[in-house]
Amino acid sequence: MTSVSLVGSTGSIGTQTLEVVDAEPDRFEVVALGASGRRLDEVVAQAERFRPAVVAVADETKVGELKERLPWVEVRGGEPGLASLGSEADVCVNGVVGFAGLRVTLAALDSGKRLALANKESLIAGGPVVQASRRTPGAELVPVDSEHGAIHQCLRSRDASGPARVARLVLTASGGPFRGRSAADLGQVTVEDALAHPTWSMGPKITVDSSTLMNKGLEVIEAHELFGLPAGSHGVGIGLDEIEVVVHPQSVIHSMVAYTDGSTIAQLSMPDMRLPIGYALAWPDRLGTPFGDIDWASLARLDFEPPDHEAFPCLWLAYAAGRAGGSAPAWLNAANEVAVAAFLDGRIRWVDIAAICARVLDAHDGEDLVTVEDVVEADARARAVARSLVDEPPSTSTGP
Repeated sequence: MTSVSLVGSTGSIGTQTLEVVDAEPDRFEVVALGASGRRLDEVVAQAERFRPAVVAVADETKVGELKERLPWVEVRGGEPGLASLGSEADVCVNGVVGFAGLRVTLAALDSGKRLALANKESLIAGGPVVQASRRTPGAELVPVDSEHGAIHQCLRSRDASGPARVARLVLTASGGPFRGRSAADLGQVTVEDALAHPTWSMGPKITVDSSTLMNKGLEVIEAHELFGLPAGSHGVGIGLDEIEVVVHPQSVIHSMVAYTDGSTIAQLSMPDMRLPIGYALAWPDRLGTPFGDIDWASLARLDFEPPDHEAFPCLWLAYAAGRAGGSAPAWLNAANEVAVAAFLDGRIRWVDIAAICARVLDAHDGEDLVTVEDVVEADARARAVARSLVDEPPSTSTGP
């Protein structure tokens, strides 16, 4: 029986993780649940259903009510309480959205546990710090998002006893709701337009990131942190520019690995996040329950096209931040979080998201990240710059 600690339990990743646990109850046991506390009724219902020993909420004002409603559970509060769940189980699923997931990631790795990581900001904002924690004896990091989970699976094909022989990584992107639209067409899109994703059901922040292709840009940085470090550490020895993005609207091929002999290994399944979640929970084994199984008789076509950098400049901004290294990805991530929140609140236009991110990167001060405090400080500085721009956002963003 594999024990599971689930942080971000009421979000999209969290609820689907519980569906995977439900599918194989003799294999997985939920021993800890963590959430923001905004949807307390849902947290209580999850605790009553899965009977964990510990429940944590980021909102400390909800701790008292939670203790009254769940008297048989140990209740923890605040960011430290949420982070403490990282060491409570064999595997910790980090489904926290945004920068707040960093401490959960570090707690899981520092305790030598397996981390099923769905919080991309941990690697993007805190990459140098996280890499140090990955060296903890026993620590494992298995990515949960579909693209990096696919690469993780494709890399199982390489000969572990010889050279990596990886030529490049290829991340696929659905293209989001605005695929095929020109830059001139995107000036008046609404929040409702941006949230109408054609293939995936996700939270609002991630869905907006998909519409701008910022999610794919951040995934490029994340892929480099996960797999692109020098061979013999955690990676396969490729650079950021050997990580490509291709638009694939069907979202059936989730990513690919091209090898030096011309072979390309791809991972295919119908869009279903329960597959990469289950893969991370079961690693190094696989689930016995099929999620995303393909009906080959009805799969008519697989299409591919290059991304439009002029219409979606967030993608090249991420490459620029990744090449700059240091705290630049943290600055980009913070700027994007501020800009997306402002867009969802109706304070800026969709096209202003990229423009604000570009100006924040222009203001980046180039510091390195050594400690968690360095990451927190860099994040705070970038957010301050981004918030100052939200009040008077630039009207356009330029391409590379």
